[in-house]
Parts: sequence; structure tokens; C-alpha cells
Amino acid sequence: MSVLFLILGMYYSMQAERRKIDICIISDIHLGTRACHAAELNHYLRSIDPTILIINGDWLDIWNFGAGYFPHEHIENIFLVLDYARQGVPVYYLTGNHDDDMRHFSGYKFDTLQLRDEIVLHIDGKKHWIFHGDKYDLSVGGSARWLAKLGGRTYDTIFEANRLVNSVRRKYGKEDILISKYVRDKVKTIVKSNVQDFESVACEIGIEQGYDYIICGHIHKPQMRVVSSDKGSATYLNSGDWLENLTALEYANGAWDIFYYQHDLRFKGINRT
Repeated sequence: MSVLFLILGMYYSMQAERRKIDICIISDIHLGTRACHAAELNHYLRSIDPTILIINGDWLDIWNFGAGYFPHEHIENIFLVLDYARQGVPVYYLTGNHDDDMRHFSGYKFDTLQLRDEIVLHIDGKKHWIFHGDKYDLSVGGSARWLAKLGGRTYDTIFEANRLVNSVRRKYGKEDILISKYVRDKVKTIVKSNVQDFESVACEIGIEQGYDYIICGHIHKPQMRVVSSDKGSATYLNSGDWLENLTALEYANGAWDIFYYQHDLRFKGINRT
């Protein structure tokens, strides 16, 4: 049955009219976790025709592989990305903290797919520094790593309870509530009060090194803002995630934009699970 879904998905991807964009950046998909909205991401990937595709970390949640959860939508997502590479689209898979084991293979190439830790792109005369961001986040390194793993498994449990609550609310015509997002945000608020803000550090370093754009993932919050210091300024972008926000960064017609899956009318008939 999983093979049938994959075949149908690949057939649909070839038939659908795709929206042309220059660059697409997605991050924090976390394949292998129950919180991952792989089905929605697959719909999105089948709707676009990017010149370059960048996965900016935490595509695979290797920390969670022991749970034995990897449904057909997650397998299909891998096939869709590999299909881009087979078609000749440059695909950059940048490593994150949840797939940091892949850093042992940094530099590996498959067709046009490249595994990297970070990349620098020159786009329309502007210098872009693109990386996941965890190396500047003290809360995920060293002794804090096992706490982050434990938190991830707890979050999966909360997410499953949240899914059950929302299924009942929909039957009574009520809107979804994101208990899991509230818990994650509260935890991150506590963590941020005890560690350095990696965004500030990354932006400071990026400005010093002359980058015009600094693009990260990691914190699951889509953002676009100008950051200034006494040494200059740069634009900071964050691609968000495919657990709660369902967002991507898109570059087209000489400008960056944040794509919100739930705001796009083409996907209104496709319910979030």
C-alpha cells in the first residue's frame, strides 16, 4: 500500500502545474516524529518549481529513530526531494542538531544533491550565509543534548494528545488549539533565559564577515528582519518549521518572502492532521 501511495504521489507531481520560484528554503521537518506534517509538506513540494532547493537542517530526526515511526508520507518526502535532484535541480541538504550524525558525511554528493553543514550563495549581488544555527545555541550542546532528546520525546506525547483533543473539537465545529506549540514556546522561553541568544551571536558574526543575509532554521519561528550593529547591518531570515508553522522561505522576482502553508488558498481543502 505504501508503494502505491508513492507511485500516485510521483504521478501527481509530474501532472500538476507548478509555481516557479528561484530558491526554496525549508527546515525543521523532523521526519520520523509524529509531530511532522509530512503530508502537507509533500503537497507544497509538488506545487512549486524551484531553481534551487535548500533543506536547512533537521530534515531527519535521527534522535527519534528508536521510536520506530516512519510512515509512508515521510518516505514519500524523501522520494520527492531525491526526484528534484534526479531532474537536475541543485538540492542542498544542510545538517542540523537532530540530524547531526550526517555531519560525518558532509561533502557527499548524489546527482545534484549535496550534503553540507553550511553554504554561502551570491544572489543578485548579495552575499547569503545559510546554516541551521545550532552551533551557536548553547542549549543543545554538550550535557544539554540528552535533555533536548528527552524533551523531544515528551513533545511527541503531548502532540498525540493534542491531535486527539483537536479531532473532538472539529466534530463540534470548534477551531484547533495548539497545546504542543504553547508548551514548546514556554520551554524555549525558559531555555532562552539561561543561555545566549544564538540569533544575536550568529547575526553579529555574519555582519562582521560582511554577509548581507543570514538565514537559519532551528528555533521553529519564521522571521524576516533587519539586524544592525556598530559594524553594519544585515537581513536575518528564519524558515520556521513543518511541525506547527508549516512555513518556507521563497526567493522570486528579486525578493525574499515567507510562505505560510495554511494561508495559501490552494491548500484550504487539505486539513492539517
